[in-house]
Order: sequence, then C-alpha cells, then structure tokens
Amino acid sequence: MSHTPAIGLRHAVHPTQAEAMGTQDLRDNFLIEPIFTPGQVTATYTHYDRLVVLGIMPTVSDLTIPAEVVQMVGARALLERRELGLINIGGPAVVTADGKTCALDTHDALYLGMGIVELAFTSIDPANPARLYGNSAPAHATHPSRVIRQSEAIEKRMGAQETSNQRSLFQYVHPDVLPTCQLLMGMTRLAKGSVWNTMPAHTHDRRMEAYLYFDMAPDAMVMHMMGRPEATRHLIMRNEQVAISPPWSIHCGAGTGAYSFIWSMAGDNQSFTDMDFVPMEALK
Repeated sequence: MSHTPAIGLRHAVHPTQAEAMGTQDLRDNFLIEPIFTPGQVTATYTHYDRLVVLGIMPTVSDLTIPAEVVQMVGARALLERRELGLINIGGPAVVTADGKTCALDTHDALYLGMGIVELAFTSIDPANPARLYGNSAPAHATHPSRVIRQSEAIEKRMGAQETSNQRSLFQYVHPDVLPTCQLLMGMTRLAKGSVWNTMPAHTHDRRMEAYLYFDMAPDAMVMHMMGRPEATRHLIMRNEQVAISPPWSIHCGAGTGAYSFIWSMAGDNQSFTDMDFVPMEALK
C-alpha cells in the first residue's frame, strides 16, 4: 500500500545569492529534514543534476513509491528514465523490484537500473524498521540491478588519528564495482576519536553531491562547511539529516564526536578523483 509522502523541492542557487542568506534561508535551501518518517516515503527533488533524495522507512506495512513522487519526475514510474541507489542504515529489509526480491541487511546497498516499474519495500521486523536512504538520477541506458554487500564495497582507509580524521570509506555504487549511468554512492565511517572529514576541502564543478549524516547521538552535531572557498558558510547537522552540496561549493565537516555519512554524486562524470582541491590558506 502507498502512504502520503513528504515531498520537497530545492531550486538551484547562485553562490552570490547563497552568500547573502541568513541561517534559516541556508537551511531551507541546502538541508533536508526529516529524511526518515515511520511508515512513509519522503522525497526531495533537487535542481542540482536532477537528483531525487529519498527516505523510505517501512514499519508494519509495505511501502511503494507514491504517485506524488512519480509525478515529481514527470513519468509513468520513478525509474522509467532513471536509476536508483539505496543504502540501508536500519534493520533488515526486503526490496521487491518487478517481482524480484532483494534482501538487504544493515549497511547493504542496492542498485536498480532504468526501466523497473513496480517497487515495494518491507521491514523484516517492524520493531527494528529498515531505513532505506535512496538517490535517483536521470539515466540514458539500462544497467543490471544488483545488491552490494558491505563486504563487496571497495574499502579505503584514510586519514590518521593524529589529525582527528581516521576513517573508512566504502565505495558501493562505483564504476569499479558495477556499471551505472551517472550515479555514485558510498559510505564513510569515522573512527572513534576522529571528527574531521574531507580535508583539505575541494570542489568539483562537474558534479553535485549530497550527504546523509547518521550514527549520531541526539545531542551530537556536525558542522557541515559549504560555500565558495573564499566565502564559506556552514550548516549545523543533526542525526539523519541531508546536506545538499552544489557543484560550486566546498563540502567538509567536523563533529562533536565520530559519525558516519552516506555521500552520493551525479553529474558529468564518474571519476571519484576529479576534484579541484582548495589550499588550506585560501579558505575564508
């Protein structure tokens, strides 16, 4: 059955416009909350590379993609001309795609290719519901759907304890794991005692990015830095909130303790290393 979705829209913003915004305007344009609502699908359509950000949290009943969400993309089905990546940060789930079932444990991912019509999402234990975080981007070809276990993702150890940024980066939806049209998704988990991510800062004018912060205590926060390098701004992020990062913006952060985040990208290329690094002394 379908449930009424929480739908949002984020228009593209010029950097000089963002620099004139106050705190609430920045949050209204670049932050998504809440991403998970029990028994509902949430969806936000962004005008940055047409990325759709989804939060799917089935409880006692299955969830499907509501008609209102399909209408957002102007198609007969969400994936008529799109691809979709999902990472589960909750309890065990089953995703059914055109009759084929896929079981997802915590921190497993699922890629669904263009052309799938019917989707259903189930929590194995409603008392420990799945939290399926999804990103959908326009597609030009159909690639095979696939479950990616955390053990199958490419793991990279980064940073050091001495610089408070020791972390593990997992590449799930990535060209070295499986083919996609443009979508990239992965997860970064900071080691205990580390708080910084993605320094030195960088931009990539060819791709936008979105960050879901999670694994945070209720009283914890991450200061997500954004904006042009010469005119930075920030967002205070709480558990299970999403920051939208425009192509012109840096994206890095520091928290009150260790945390995890899911990063996703869409745009011109899929080269993870295609970054324009910003010298530390250039940040203002």
